[in-house]
Amino acid sequence: MAQSTRPRQRASNLATLATAKYIRLITYRRTGDAVATPVWFAFASETIYVESGANAGKIKRIRHTPRVALAPCDIRGGVTGPMVEGMARVLASKDEIAIAEAALAQKYGFTRTLYYGVMGFARRLVRKPTWDSDYLAIKLTT
Repeated sequence: MAQSTRPRQRASNLATLATAKYIRLITYRRTGDAVATPVWFAFASETIYVESGANAGKIKRIRHTPRVALAPCDIRGGVTGPMVEGMARVLASKDEIAIAEAALAQKYGFTRTLYYGVMGFARRLVRKPTWDSDYLAIKLTT
């Protein structure tokens, strides 16, 4: 692909992802095996933010292999658009975590609040500890 078409292609990829409700996030094991997971996501600027459990496999995989692939998908992970590549990192800055939380809250609103309310209640019923979250920031490379 010519250099001059890359910015247009990236903009097209961002526009396609922006209209999706879920993305299929593919992370990679140390062996190179791909692991796909449908996740909620939100944009702030040109960064894609994803929230996940602090001990989730995808967080562990990204800590050692930041390369990811993603595509718009349905709730079950069925791909509905083009696959793109990116680089992910786990957020450490409280300021950037606040940006990620705000972006996700704005996109999913009451649905997200209800989901975490029900999950919190269910965890208390079975006496599990509270949910610790980590946030990912993904920048597209294609």
